[in-house]
Amino acid sequence: MDYVDLILSAATEIYKLVETVKANKNRCRRVSDRVEALVSLVTSFQERKSVQRSDEVQKTLEELVETLKLAQKVIEKYTSANLVKRILKANTHTDKFEDLNNRLNDAYKVLALALHLEEGNAVRIVFDAIKQMHEDMKDGKEDDAELKELLLEHVEDLERELQDVKSGVNKIVDLLDKPKVPYENIRKIKPEELKYIPDFPRKPLTTTLTSEVYKGQYNGNMVAIKRFTEPLITSPRKVESIFNKEVDVMKRLDSQHILRMFGICIQNEETLKPEFFLITEYCKEGSLRDVLSSTCELSWMMKVRMCSHAAIGLYQLHRINEKSRVHGCIDSSKFLVAEGYILKLGGFELTKTETSLKKTTTEKEIRSLCYSSPQILSDINHPYSKECEIYSFGIVLWEIATRKKPFEGWSSEEILNKVGHKEYRYKEPLPPDCPPGLTELVDACRDFDAFQRPSAGVLMDKLHGLVDKLEEALVASVSEA
Repeated sequence: MDYVDLILSAATEIYKLVETVKANKNRCRRVSDRVEALVSLVTSFQERKSVQRSDEVQKTLEELVETLKLAQKVIEKYTSANLVKRILKANTHTDKFEDLNNRLNDAYKVLALALHLEEGNAVRIVFDAIKQMHEDMKDGKEDDAELKELLLEHVEDLERELQDVKSGVNKIVDLLDKPKVPYENIRKIKPEELKYIPDFPRKPLTTTLTSEVYKGQYNGNMVAIKRFTEPLITSPRKVESIFNKEVDVMKRLDSQHILRMFGICIQNEETLKPEFFLITEYCKEGSLRDVLSSTCELSWMMKVRMCSHAAIGLYQLHRINEKSRVHGCIDSSKFLVAEGYILKLGGFELTKTETSLKKTTTEKEIRSLCYSSPQILSDINHPYSKECEIYSFGIVLWEIATRKKPFEGWSSEEILNKVGHKEYRYKEPLPPDCPPGLTELVDACRDFDAFQRPSAGVLMDKLHGLVDKLEEALVASVSEA
């Protein structure tokens, strides 16, 4: 069957499901409207014989099929008779509507360009960025209020079945009530606005050759305060100029799975020795590598959710409008873990600002061979790309699945010879009980052929689907018990 037929079939199912949703009605209907607008573009390829399907268009249609399958599953969840129990068993309220809308937007841009749509086209109006933002905020506010009411209605009955259900409901309600701090608030922060925890004696959480990180509080938020001990540049005006240029990029990376940046702070600004600080979101559990090396228990359900969080962060970074925007140094230490084991991609926020403050060390900083793609390993001049980054991400997914360090005990020569050369195509094995869907994705990311590696968007779609599948199995097993 042609991808167009598959898209039309999936869209029809979405329209039917939306009519039966019991919660998140506004969000579901908004997705349905955007799917309907996209369908009109897709059918244009059938009607306009002169429009040729490029490789990019064909790939977009293929990915759109997967996105619509995910949309079906997400919307179907909110038609379920045991809706409340499903939400509680998952112990989270992480809706996937923002990710769905982003994926639909990506498809719209490619298809609209191929069809050379005019500015006034009705489909374009549906996908207008500012209009969408206001619509989504309004939908979310109304749906969250309705869902909060629905959850609270069930507290009394559910308490008789399980003692911890009430705390689960209240936790989700707190998340729904918690206001979102917009990235527009990234700014220069006054020293008196920061509070250290503890204030005295101030003990750093971590220390490097160039900086110290402290726990603190800013504007009601728990934050990490990074103090540069020996700044390379000591001109506050120059540092501020670099900072202001980078803030615009960070505003476009407003996501639960991107480490939130609050701003820069300069102390003793008028003296000969000013002190510089970067203020970011505080993540209770530390880095992903810290968690994987700890003794905490991680079920496959938790591991797959963590993989899904990581994929969302990478997708948000890859999709911003800058050409070939990449992280540049993906590894398990660049993902931070907040309360509830929520992963957030970090390690790239205000990189030019931070680089301007870091004093260079005697050792040249090089990218770890463990995360380098075969193309980089075999050719030092190979350009770094999103495909290279997907390989690195595949190694991170492998780490989550195994909790091991990649290529531990291997020498640099062994990694270069066995991973960097085509005749070996070596991949470290996954556990035999790893969910098949996860095994498939990890192996696809680590494919020797860069062309065969999935995009961050496809990874996000597939992992969302795998999370839903495991959640359904968990709910079914609980119901049987």
